[in-house]
Amino acid sequence: MEISITKTTCPGTLPEASTLGFGKVFTDHMFIMEYNAEKGWHDAKIVPFQKIALHPASTVLHYGSEIFEGLKAYRTLEGNVQLFRPMENIRRMNRSAERMCLPQIPEDMFLEALVKFIDFEKDWVPSATGTSLYIRPFMFGNDETLGVHSVKNATFVIITSPVGSYYKEGINPVRIMIEDEDVRAVRGGTGEAKCGGNYAASNRAGERAEKKGYSQVLWLDGVHRKYIEEVGAMNVMFKINGEVVTPMLAGSILPGITRKSILELLRKEGYKVSERLISIEELAKALEEGTLEEAWGCGTAAVVSPIGELCYKDKKYVINNGKIGKLTQHLYDTLTGIQWGRVEDQFGWVYKI
Repeated sequence: MEISITKTTCPGTLPEASTLGFGKVFTDHMFIMEYNAEKGWHDAKIVPFQKIALHPASTVLHYGSEIFEGLKAYRTLEGNVQLFRPMENIRRMNRSAERMCLPQIPEDMFLEALVKFIDFEKDWVPSATGTSLYIRPFMFGNDETLGVHSVKNATFVIITSPVGSYYKEGINPVRIMIEDEDVRAVRGGTGEAKCGGNYAASNRAGERAEKKGYSQVLWLDGVHRKYIEEVGAMNVMFKINGEVVTPMLAGSILPGITRKSILELLRKEGYKVSERLISIEELAKALEEGTLEEAWGCGTAAVVSPIGELCYKDKKYVINNGKIGKLTQHLYDTLTGIQWGRVEDQFGWVYKI
């Protein structure tokens, strides 16, 4: 694929690792590629990081025709740069595109664009412990006419941001409120697609939780209001009586790549793992009986985030004395070890730039 390159005339510098938050600083350049129904994907280019001009009638502004992904580039101790399971992100984004009636990108074209862009911006990949380069590919429809229909014109963009820890608490356990009013998604909707509307609809509950001192919300299903689904913007897992249990994928839960990796790792290590329905009643009973040993959220941004407290209908439950559990720590250490090249990759998950 031919990619034209225009270098910035005002290059920035990588900030000190201690100042890195999440998604606050962006690199010098961005990748852009256009689509229309007649020409397909075309005009691939790397340009200076800049604002995007949109027609006021652009499809994305009126009908939410937008999807995105999130993955990271990591710098190893030897100074090399590598990605973690990028094909999983590429395939998931194409599944999101199909659900939202946006054009899919051929996998080889997507991977080539991603690798060439990260290689071009590799000096922005930080090297301090716990830091990485967050990669945000996204796509939006930009037909310049009003009317609800499948998208004929779209734009694909990749932007990157050097980041530290997603949560200010770091790997320390977070406090989570179980949401029993709003719902995130329903089966048959867009819950399994990574689209902006899912996240916008979750903000109200998240804001209520924050005002009460909680980091995020734990979502219940939208039909019965009793089955556990996700925690904030992450998948969730529980260790109950030695068994690791996570909600099954049934159309309303995002199929997380970190989730998939953890399940594969646990099964390889011989743990009993179940993907099934988990009711709030079952969870509450396990909390009351003390059989809920550990709980954690998992996703690209935070990797693994231990849960130290759950609140349901103003009743508070402390998990593992509010401390990170042994298995949770093991999963975090193993995954991040593979990602940063400190632990042997026995799965073939690493893609070297």
